[in-house]
Formats: sequence, C-alpha cells, structure tokens
Amino acid sequence: MTKYAAALTKAHTDFLTDLFPGDGCLLSPEELAVFSIDASQEQAMPWAVVRPETREQVQAVLAWADRERMPIYGRARGTGRVGNAVPSLGGVVVSMLRMNRIIDVNASDFVAVAQPGVVTADLQAACAAKHLFYPPDPASVKMSTLGGNIATCAGGLKAVKYGVTRDWVLGIEAVLPGGTLLRMGGRSHKDVVGLDLKRLFAGSNGTLGLFTELTVKLIPLPEAATSVLVGFADMTSSMDGAKAVFQAGVLPAACEFMDGPTLQAIRMGDTIPVANSAQAALLFMVDGTPEGVDAEVGRLVAALQSANPVSVDVGSGAEAEALWDVRRSISPASFRLKPDKMAEDIAVPRGQVGVAVAAAHDIGREHGLQVLCFGHLGDGNIHVGIMFDRSIPSEVERAHAAKVAVFHMALKLGGTISGEHGTGLTKASFVHEQLTEEERQMMAGVRRVFDPHGIMNPGKGL
Repeated sequence: MTKYAAALTKAHTDFLTDLFPGDGCLLSPEELAVFSIDASQEQAMPWAVVRPETREQVQAVLAWADRERMPIYGRARGTGRVGNAVPSLGGVVVSMLRMNRIIDVNASDFVAVAQPGVVTADLQAACAAKHLFYPPDPASVKMSTLGGNIATCAGGLKAVKYGVTRDWVLGIEAVLPGGTLLRMGGRSHKDVVGLDLKRLFAGSNGTLGLFTELTVKLIPLPEAATSVLVGFADMTSSMDGAKAVFQAGVLPAACEFMDGPTLQAIRMGDTIPVANSAQAALLFMVDGTPEGVDAEVGRLVAALQSANPVSVDVGSGAEAEALWDVRRSISPASFRLKPDKMAEDIAVPRGQVGVAVAAAHDIGREHGLQVLCFGHLGDGNIHVGIMFDRSIPSEVERAHAAKVAVFHMALKLGGTISGEHGTGLTKASFVHEQLTEEERQMMAGVRRVFDPHGIMNPGKGL
C-alpha cells in the first residue's frame, strides 16, 4: 500500500509555484475552498490547486507527484454528483479549465479535436456552425467539459439513440503518473490494432491519468427535431406507451419518463403542458430529415393511443423548448417537497423500469419518506430522489436506509448501483455488493499498470 505524502512541504510549494507562476498555483484557504467540493456536496480541502495551460506542465507535475507520492485529483467544472472530484486525501487538485481550446472541427474527417477544458455545449455549437453534430448530451452539457464527460463516460438524454460518451471517442492523449505521454487512437473511425486503451480511459474517473487532448467522432447535424410530451393516468400506462412506441419501430433520439411525485413537485410552482389528471409522463424527441421526423412523429403518436394517454403535446422549435422546460425543471422543483435530497442513479434492464419505480415508491413508504423517480427510459437509467430534512436526525437515518434498499433493489432486478454518475465517494462502500472480489482485484491490477503508486484520485475505492 502506498504511503502518501503527509503534507505539502516548502520544497513542494516552491516547485509548484515555479512550475505554475502567478495564479496558476493556488495555496490560500479561501482559494482552495472552491476546489474542495463538487455537486455531491461532499467536501475535503486540497493542499494546493494548480492550473496547467500546456501538456508539458501536466507532464512535469505528474512526474513530480509520482516521485513524491503526492495524491493528484483531476478536476474540471465539478458537476459530478458522487464526490469523484473531491480531494479526499488532501494532495493537489489539477484544474484543467485553462486547457480549453477547440483545435479542429473537420467536415472532411468528421472529427473534432479539443482540449479537456472545453465546455461540451461550446463544442457542440462550433460543430453545428459547420452542420456537424456531436450527440452526447448529459444534463450538465452547458456547464460540464468534454474532459469531464469522457472521464466519467457521461450518458444523457440522447443515449437511447446515440449511445454514451465512450461511443464517440476516437482518440485520447493522456499523461500518466511519472510524466509519460500516451496517445491512444486518432482520427480514424475504425481501428482494431491492439487493445482499445482509449475505451478503458473513457470512464476511468481520473484514476489512470490526465487528458490533454481529445478527438471525437461527428455526424451530420440533423435537419429537424420534434418533441412529444405525453401524460398518462399511471406509471403502468406510461410503460405500456413506451413499449408500444419501440414495437412500432420508432427509435427516438430521447425518451424520458417522470413519475407522479415528480409531476407533483413541478406543479407546486409551475403550470405545465401535461393534463392535471396525469400521474406519469413521457417526453420524446425525434430527429432527422423534416420528412422523416414528420413520419416518425405520426407513427409515435399513433402507437401511444393503445396506452390511452390523457394528454399529448407536440412541438418543434420554441414549442419544443417549452416541453423540455418540464424536464429541466425537475431538479430545482424537487426541493419543494423537502429541503434535502439524496440523488441516486440506478439502472435496470429496460423492461424492469416500471417494476423498479414501483419498488422505489414502496421503499419510500416503508421509511416514511417521499421518493420521486425520473430519467432515461430508453436505456433503463432511473434517477431516484429520496427527499428528507437534514435538520431532523431520524429523517437522515431513514434516508440512508432507503438509499441502501434502493441499491439492493436495483441489483436484485439485474441492474447496477450507478448508470451514469459513477461511484466516487458516495457509493464507494457499495461497490463490493455489485462487483466480486475477483473483479475488483482485476480492476485494481489494471489500474496499477498505469499508476503503480496509486496517486491518481485515491480514496475512491478499488
């Protein structure tokens, strides 16, 4: 087991301030506090923060860190919800936000090349200007970065049609502990020479190295898109409706669901284009050519009739934005039910989503708490919000117990304790319930090949 550096010495600070002059190295408590927390609200103070602008600086700091056994925590915008970017053992946070250049958007090769600190929505806009499309679409797309999305293999709303971030990565340039620069893949859309290391790095959560340049695949920008928001009397009807859509041969770009408690929370502060009688809703997006979209929307709406929807709203352009505002409002609206939330993201086989949602509601009732469920129906990814009041100790205890029960339920249904958020700090203690000892040891062995002293994002399990 690695014996990590116990603190930052004067020699350490001298090295860092020389390598990262000016505000490239942060050392004051006020400056460090910003980098001590992510969207999970887990918190731990780093000893220093550095902000590289070149790959050479990244190589130098990782060569130094490996010699000094200094914990290293890569970080972008801190939008992760499981504490993966939190420096739980102190050490040095490496913020990649100053490496934020879009290097190339190429309509001949259908690739984009960018540094890890580029905000994903900015990359998408640069691609759209050339009538190209980078599909991965996590909910944090306007805030999170390409490097953060690839490090976590972010999912998102359009995963049902376009897959997750890993499916769009063609090439990764990364620096390993010790300073080695590793280039994996490139601009070619097909390559079967050797092991596909870039797919290993996509989703590695900063445990293998730090990205310095990324190459992603593009496709032509869809000419048109239409959204359909559908209300149902209950969850069972909504699941029947979704099943009918897929059986009709329609593959939507997005297929989201919302349960009754979710709609209740939204209605407490907003008027929404869903029938008041609806206790569940589905939100679809169909994209492609104008003619193709019109035909698919017609087939989708016709297929839904077998499930007796209580409302159907179809919109394009600004009208579609109003429909998607319902989905975007869920997270802030949930706090109308209770002041605090444990936000979990299980995934189950797609045919088990209705069963899982019903079971989550039962778990909430058993623990005297309200539980709301929404998420990506197209790939079985369910966001489970366990609502509670942190000022009431008994509710905190019951919320933790409900969280454990939700994880056990997901595993029993053949699912996973995390569909897209990862495990980080908040789920690290549950990993052994999904992965066997043999699997964990194999993964730890792979990690040691790249990071023999375990300095990359330590304290997060495995």
